[in-house]
Order: sequence, then structure tokens, then C-alpha cells
Amino acid sequence: MRKTIIAGNWKMNKTIAEAVSLVEGLKRELADCVDVEVVVCPPFTALKTVSDMLADTQIKLGCQNMSSEDDGAYTGEISHTMLKELFVRYVILGHSERRDYYKETDFWVNRKVKKALEKNLRPIVCVGEKLKDREAGNTEKVVEAQVRGSLADIPAEQFEEVVVAYEPVWAIGTGKTATSEQAQEVHAFIRGIIRDMVGDQAAAGLRIQYGGSMKPANAKELLSQPDIDGGLIGGASLDANSFISIVKAGL
Repeated sequence: MRKTIIAGNWKMNKTIAEAVSLVEGLKRELADCVDVEVVVCPPFTALKTVSDMLADTQIKLGCQNMSSEDDGAYTGEISHTMLKELFVRYVILGHSERRDYYKETDFWVNRKVKKALEKNLRPIVCVGEKLKDREAGNTEKVVEAQVRGSLADIPAEQFEEVVVAYEPVWAIGTGKTATSEQAQEVHAFIRGIIRDMVGDQAAAGLRIQYGGSMKPANAKELLSQPDIDGGLIGGASLDANSFISIVKAGL
């Protein structure tokens, strides 16, 4: 059985004081949640504070990016060592905003995934098509290239540490959402790619999240699909009640 995983990607939101308020709200309802794996990914400035607040809970800490290098002259980057010191467990890699705004390619995402796995961090690897790709009928072509490129040369036994997040770019922060049928279709397609890459066992155990405007109103329907194992939540993760409702939809 694949355990549902709901991760909140706060993006460039929340001061430290605001992060404290949000986590206090989450802890009231989710501190002891074990039936759904709950992850919060604050901005780097709030990681230490949030880490301390989560120490006595079941909620896991994640971050929004990580360097593929161990240390050195990489201005503006953050390393696995720095993150692990703060008890970070998950790292979001290859988010569409990183791919689009900062031109991260599958090659670089793959390097980061390998580094995360090498250092016992769990990558949440994002893939997904733009609106022009879907309208042109190229969804599967784009998604397959990203999956194969971002997860190239990862041994089958390491896939139990990997989470894939399918995020149709046209549905991120737009209020548009793929229908449950559309999302399920692509999730099943991704699982098929993984099956081809590393075999049935790894594919069956891989958790695939949906990441495109999941909210309390549609979470239960999306999470009821056979190949949707959770959500990578953006805007709705910034409000404690909304995020809690999504987590409860996964129970």
C-alpha cells in the first residue's frame, strides 16, 4: 500500500512570524497524524524556526530547492549538509517555476536528485506540461522526456525514497485544475514509464502526487483516483484550515 503524502509548498511566502502562526495552526490538527504523511516546505529563512516547532510532531520538514554540489563558491545556493542540519527530510526538485524562470534542465534536476538520494534526502521530483503542450497533444511526450531525464540512472531500489509530483503547469496558481480523469490518466502514464525504466515493483511502490490547484473542494475526488497518491499543494497550503482539509481528504 502506498501511503498518501500531502506536501505544502509555501514558495516565496511567509515571514518567520507568519510561519510560526501557520505551523501553530497545523499542529493543532495534524501533530499526531500518521495515516497521511504530512510535509511542509517553508522558504529557507523559516526552516530553522519551523524545524524546531515540528520536533515533537509527525509532520515532516521539506525545502523548495537544493544544490547538486556539496559546498563551495556557489552564491545563493544551499547544500544538503545545511539542510540536514535542520532535520529537513524532503526536497522539492525540478518545480516548473525553477524549470521556467531559472532554466533548470532535466540534466540539472537529475544531478540534484542523485545528490539528494546519495545524502539520504527524499526528492519530490516535479514534472508537467504547459498549456501549449496539452493543446498540441504533446502532454505524454513532454512528461515522458522529463520523467526519463530527471530520473535517469536511478537504481530501482532507490525509488522507494522518491516521490514524483505531476503538476500541469497550466493549472498551477491559475485556479484551473485537471479533471480527476485527466490527472489519473497522466499519473498512470507516469507509473508506466517508471515500470519500463526500473520494473514492476519499483513502479508499484512509487508515490505520485498531483500538483495543480488541489484544494479542499476537489481534493477528495483527486485523491480517490488509483494512481494519485497525494498532493503537492501551493496556494492552499498557506492557510492552515485549507491545508488541514486537504490532508483529511486523504485519510
